Amino acid sequence: SNFEAIRNEFAEKWRTLLETGGAGGGLSLSDPEQLHQTPRGTGGEGRRRRQHVDDSSDNDDCGGYGDGDDDSMTNSQLWFRGVRPSKFRHVYGLPTRKECCYTDISVVRSGNDGNFCAVNPTFLAIVTDTTFVVIPINQTGRIDFQCCKVIGHTGQILDLKWNPFDDQMIASASDDCSIKIWKIPEGGLTNNLSECTIELVGHKRKVMHVEWHPTAANVLISAGFDHLVCVWDIGNSEKPLLNVISCHVDMIYSLAVNRDGSLIATTSKDKKLRVIEPRSGIVVSEGVCHLGTKCSKAVFLDNNRILTTGFSRHSDRQFAVWDQHDLKKPLVQEVIDSSSGVVTPYFDYDTRMIYLAGKGDGNIRYYEVVDEPPYVYYLNQFLSGQPQKALGFMPKRGVTVSHCEVFRFYKLHAAGNICEPISMIVPRKSTLFQSDLYPDTLANVPAIGAKEWFSGRNVQPMLRSMKTGESILETTTQRRESKSVHHSSSKHNILNSLNGNHTNGTVNGTTPSMNGNYTNGNNQTTTTTTTTGSVVTNGNSAGGKNNKENEIDNRKFDNNTKKFAFLSQPTIPDYRPQSQIIEKSQKTSTNQSTKFHQLQAIFGQHQTANHKDIANLQNNLLSSSRNSSRNSSLENINLLNSENELRKAFNKQSDEIKSLRKSLNNSEKRVRELEAEVKRLQMQLKH
Repeated sequence: SNFEAIRNEFAEKWRTLLETGGAGGGLSLSDPEQLHQTPRGTGGEGRRRRQHVDDSSDNDDCGGYGDGDDDSMTNSQLWFRGVRPSKFRHVYGLPTRKECCYTDISVVRSGNDGNFCAVNPTFLAIVTDTTFVVIPINQTGRIDFQCCKVIGHTGQILDLKWNPFDDQMIASASDDCSIKIWKIPEGGLTNNLSECTIELVGHKRKVMHVEWHPTAANVLISAGFDHLVCVWDIGNSEKPLLNVISCHVDMIYSLAVNRDGSLIATTSKDKKLRVIEPRSGIVVSEGVCHLGTKCSKAVFLDNNRILTTGFSRHSDRQFAVWDQHDLKKPLVQEVIDSSSGVVTPYFDYDTRMIYLAGKGDGNIRYYEVVDEPPYVYYLNQFLSGQPQKALGFMPKRGVTVSHCEVFRFYKLHAAGNICEPISMIVPRKSTLFQSDLYPDTLANVPAIGAKEWFSGRNVQPMLRSMKTGESILETTTQRRESKSVHHSSSKHNILNSLNGNHTNGTVNGTTPSMNGNYTNGNNQTTTTTTTTGSVVTNGNSAGGKNNKENEIDNRKFDNNTKKFAFLSQPTIPDYRPQSQIIEKSQKTSTNQSTKFHQLQAIFGQHQTANHKDIANLQNNLLSSSRNSSRNSSLENINLLNSENELRKAFNKQSDEIKSLRKSLNNSEKRVRELEAEVKRLQMQLKH
């Protein structure tokens, strides 16, 4: 009804305007249908009204709608036809309050476009000039940067990068032609650090860019003002320089590494984009990317494509998407605006969002990457009144999952000594874990070593779950083995306690002593004190990881003691009231009955012939739990063990199927890459 009232009001105004001769569109007032059309332009192509979609210009945004209007659509559907559905449509940037920022930092006043801010889940590093400060990530507010500096370079620092596999190791590139590797203490700096762990000398002029390899340990790639790209193995103290790539003829503007580290991409002053194999130095493909003379940047996407930012011939800022195997012509190229600051791209592999931030700008634009044309969709932008000097970004394993935070920038203000965190958030009502926003992300564990990678092997990076924090490819087998060992030891301990053999064996690697204490293999004494309904364990150790592991083992033993306290009367007296014991027995019988029903539902197709035996066994289980006798308890334990064995077998088969599917997908992907490479080489031979 509101829409009809607005339309009638507009029609009345249009009629009045035509009667006064102000429009002169040649419309006939006797035909009311013509009031719903706009006068034709000089080009002869009539345009639709505002509530309809111009398919020639907005066909991509409307998600493939046809040219014709659907009369069955409601007015609200007509208004929102051109909106492309996306779960990241409403992502917004949330700046941090001033008390949670890092203030009083002497930010470098350089005109270079280097990376002056580096972040990981433990530390924040900011370049001040020839030094940089390292701040614990939780230490916000006013910073006394005079006492936490890293001093060692004689020239201005141009780039900083944290080791993705070691949160305490950072690489710095400087104007003094050197690269230095620093090891930050675990708790942070208490005094200035002046001694580096490793110094890499190989460039003849200043070093502009450094990048860590995403899958291989101790591999670093650098690009210098001497037009050289160097590949380093920092684990080899005698000969750290693995390869020198000298295919560039002019200054290198940017350096990027793809997901598995098999290719690198560079942009240079000669306006060319190059894709290079870093171990051999072979240029896989090259082409002219942006025609402007200013700096251009490149970043790898996740679908064998590259996104570049640069300037047009008329100094308009623009970005382009390329096929990494064919750089002769971009897949798509768009103009951003006419500002003068260099635009740096930041790509999030997990959400497939690309962020574009310009130096001196106060906004951050973000887009969504897709596999079909136009390959990049504009989403929105974060606006602020403070221009940015540089930006650092937090790895995905450091974001706050409960706030639905998908990305986090650390913004260095151009006017003011402030570093401000900016969170990119997907609005969700629930604070529970959102599996669609957080797929498995990069883990801080290397997949291969430097020698293995340099010999020619490419592997995908290790992943970790954002929900549990465990490395996916590493801990599946180990977790299964540790569970089986723990269950077998628990079963052995329970049977020993039931048979009265509790004084002759060891429990979880601990030996009982005469005074009720347990002594483990590391001479750590654990005192067990039994109170009403609880068992408290106090451990005194000499410190270290072994002691922590022993404490965990002791906690596991205590949990088993609590769980089976009613079965071990000869060893651990039970001081609970009789009513509490009866209530606990009833709850145990109910839980066992529920588990039995679940097992029957899961594996019922294999046990259709034994319904009567199952019913009899269930009745025996319930009656035996009420009697609380020792023999019936043993039967319950055997039933639980059979349940655990079935679950172990099922989980083992599921893991094997997943690993086989993943290896099959990797093999198919590798075959496609090899076929494309063979075709490319054949084309080169023909020409």
